[in-house]
Amino acid sequence: MYIKKILWAIALIGLVIFGVIAYYIYGAMFQPNTKFTNDEAFIYIPTDADYLEVRAQLEPLLQDMEAFDALANQKKYTSNIKAGRFVISKGMNNNDIINSIRSKNLPVKVSFNNQHSLEELAGRISKQIEADSLSLIKAMRDETFMKDNGFTNATALGMYLPNSYQFFWNTSAEGFRKKMLKEYNRFWSDGRKTKAKALNLTPSEVMTVASIVYEESKQKEEQPRVAGVYLNRLRIGMKLDADPTIKYAAYQLPKYKNTVIRRVLNVHKEIDSPYNTYKNVGLPPGLIAMPDLSAIDAVLNPEKHSYLYFVADAKRLGYHKFAKTLAQHNRNARAYQRYLSSQGINR
Repeated sequence: MYIKKILWAIALIGLVIFGVIAYYIYGAMFQPNTKFTNDEAFIYIPTDADYLEVRAQLEPLLQDMEAFDALANQKKYTSNIKAGRFVISKGMNNNDIINSIRSKNLPVKVSFNNQHSLEELAGRISKQIEADSLSLIKAMRDETFMKDNGFTNATALGMYLPNSYQFFWNTSAEGFRKKMLKEYNRFWSDGRKTKAKALNLTPSEVMTVASIVYEESKQKEEQPRVAGVYLNRLRIGMKLDADPTIKYAAYQLPKYKNTVIRRVLNVHKEIDSPYNTYKNVGLPPGLIAMPDLSAIDAVLNPEKHSYLYFVADAKRLGYHKFAKTLAQHNRNARAYQRYLSSQGINR
C-alpha cells in the first residue's frame, strides 16, 4: 500500500513536470510573440550573418526574446542562418517566425531610370539590394565580362535597361549583372535586331542614338521625329551637331564639373572630344546617358520625313521646331536664341 502511494506520487509529480514542460513548449512555439503595432515588420539578414546579428534585429520586434532563443536553438536555426528579406506578421508565434526567416526569402522591387553613368547606376542599385556600389561597379566594369558580351566601357551602360525588376535583396553584384544581361538579351528580340540592321546600326549603336534622342526630348510623341532627324544625318554623312553630346563632353572636363550648361556656346563646340559631334562625323563612342525605353523604340521606329534640323521651341517649351532647310532652321534658331537672352540665360 505504501509503495502504491509512492508510485502515485511519482506519477503525479511526473504529470505536473510534463504539464509545465508542455506549457512552456506550447508558449515558446505557439503563443503570439510580437510587440509591434503595424501589420508587418521586415528584417534584412545580410550574407554570412550570425545569430547575434539576426537577434539584434528581432529584439525590438518580439515580446519574449528568451523563449524565441530557446526554440531557435532547439530547431537548429541558430546555426543555419539564411540571408534575405523576411516578413514577420503581427501576432506571429515563434515557430512561424522561425519558419518565415528560414525559408521565405521575399523579393524586392528594384527600379532605376535615366542614370548618366555606371557609377550613378551602382549608387542607386546599392540602396535597393545588399550589394554595395563598389562591388557593383567592379562587376559592371569587369573587362572579361564586357568583352565576352560585346560591350566596352563606353557602351556598357546600354546593357542596363531602365525599368522595375524583381530581385532577392541579398543578390550579389554578379547576380545583378547576370540578370540585367538576360533582360537585355530578351529585349533585343529578333524583331528589334532586324529593325536595327535595316538602319545599318548595331544594338549598341541604337542605344547610343537613343541616348542622344532622350537627352534632346523627353516627349515620347516627339522622340520618333527627333530620331528621324539624326538618322537622316547619319545616312547622308552629315555631322550630328547634337548639343547633348557637347554637354557630355564638357562635363568630363574639370572646368565644367558641378556646373549646369543651359546654353551651348561656340566655346563649348571647340572642345576636343570624340563626343563632340560638332567636330566629328558619325556617332560618338558610346552612350551619353541611359535612354528611356521609349527613346530606344523611337530609334527603331523613326518617323519618316525629310527634316535635317530642329531647335527648341520657345513658345512650346519641351518641344522643338523642325526644318528641312538651313535657312529655315536659322530663323527658328534665332527666335530661340532671343528667348534665351530675354530670360538671362547666357551660359
